[in-house]
Amino acid sequence: MANMMQNTKDAAGNLADKAKDMASTAMDKTREVASNVADKAKGFGSTVANKADDVAGKVGGGLESAAGAVRDHSPQSGMLGSAASSVAGALESGGRYLREEGVTGMAEDLTDMIRRNPIPALLIGLGVGYLLAWALSSNS
Repeated sequence: MANMMQNTKDAAGNLADKAKDMASTAMDKTREVASNVADKAKGFGSTVANKADDVAGKVGGGLESAAGAVRDHSPQSGMLGSAASSVAGALESGGRYLREEGVTGMAEDLTDMIRRNPIPALLIGLGVGYLLAWALSSNS
């Protein structure tokens, strides 16, 4: 009888050890799969960010070209010439910023601005949200 109880205890111990091993293996596999998914998501995010930066660079180049066209086809003096020069300067600086910084740089600059000025950023966000809600509700 004592021998039978010992065999039962040994079998239960072996079963518990096997269950622990299986749980450990399952946890390892889960970690491995989660790590692979995270790596793929990072790679996808990086690819999207790179493509967005490329597009922003092309748009920036287009804005700079438009600035040149405005300068070429506008009067050089007078009030209209001054206004055209200001518009061309704004297009050129905006284009340069897009080309050099891209979407990633713009996001970093926006984040920094919000960190430096949280209350105005919150108020602007509330105002834009109110205007959007008003515009969408008046169209219904």
